[in-house]
Amino acid sequence: MADLRRVTKPAPTDQRVSGRAPAAGLPDLQALTDGLARALGDGDAGCPVSVLNREPVLYPGWTPVEVVTCRFADRSVRRLLCKYGSPVRAAAYGHRGGVPYEAAVYQQVLGALKLSSAAFYGTYEDAATGATWLFLEYLHGSFRLRDVEGAAPLGLAAAWIGRFHAAAQQHLAPDGWRTLLRNYDEGYYRGWLARTAAFAEPLQGRFPWLPRFQQRYERFMAPLLDAPETAIHGEYYLKNVLVRDGRVYPIDWESAAIGAGEIDLASITEHWPPDIVRQCQLEYGRARWPDGPPAEFECTLAAARLYLHFRWLGDRAELTNRPKNYWRFEEMQHLAERLGLI
Repeated sequence: MADLRRVTKPAPTDQRVSGRAPAAGLPDLQALTDGLARALGDGDAGCPVSVLNREPVLYPGWTPVEVVTCRFADRSVRRLLCKYGSPVRAAAYGHRGGVPYEAAVYQQVLGALKLSSAAFYGTYEDAATGATWLFLEYLHGSFRLRDVEGAAPLGLAAAWIGRFHAAAQQHLAPDGWRTLLRNYDEGYYRGWLARTAAFAEPLQGRFPWLPRFQQRYERFMAPLLDAPETAIHGEYYLKNVLVRDGRVYPIDWESAAIGAGEIDLASITEHWPPDIVRQCQLEYGRARWPDGPPAEFECTLAAARLYLHFRWLGDRAELTNRPKNYWRFEEMQHLAERLGLI
């Protein structure tokens, strides 16, 4: 699905595959064939399918992934990205939902919107392990945005997520996606701030403003809680965006949620020079608000950037105290001063 480094050299499409799993965490051939037949078929009978080739891939994250070439009863051949979720998955304090959650996002959220995305083929629950397998379209010839030269594709990604936020906002009816997606509420933001403060306690001599900032968390959260709600990706970084033939395909939707769309814009523009960031903001604004962004947009975006810092600093104590991550504290201080929080 992505420009992923392969563990083994791809075999010809018609090469026979063995019944042994090609890598740890992947099912054996018979289990995979049965799972595909059930997921792609109609009911218990399943769909006749033959596995022609399996290509294990190195994939950033915790989940085993492979590209599978299949032949169906009508003799058509397709390549699918198969993602094997674990029944026990670190939820990152409610930030991630695992493969079953991601599958629901592909089916119910992305499937309802007319935007470029990998096609959803189905899921299968492995009775032996309780794991959910997710089958998606393999986007051959795509590249991760982080591997594409130049800043032009970044503008495409900003515009895509702007269109997504505009369209998704219309689907947040009481009986719609609110019952599916987790919500970034006050408790969610407060939890990340509290963990960052706890993990960073040994660093208070270096960053003495942290306690003052924690005491004023309500003022920080206000722009994010007051912003119009929409569905968001949650980790809209370069590694989670594919580009192919000038079109954008976001992937890895385990962190999708309801929240301020500015969080996704802050993610995709992190670390970029100011002129490129400004251009991405313009592209995003045009896509989401054709008549112009709301007056509070800049303030909400600053709060979103602030949130991203303590979201990652509040993930694990050993990462919080690692010197190479001190830049996040420095950026937090700058943003907090800008928002009048310290």
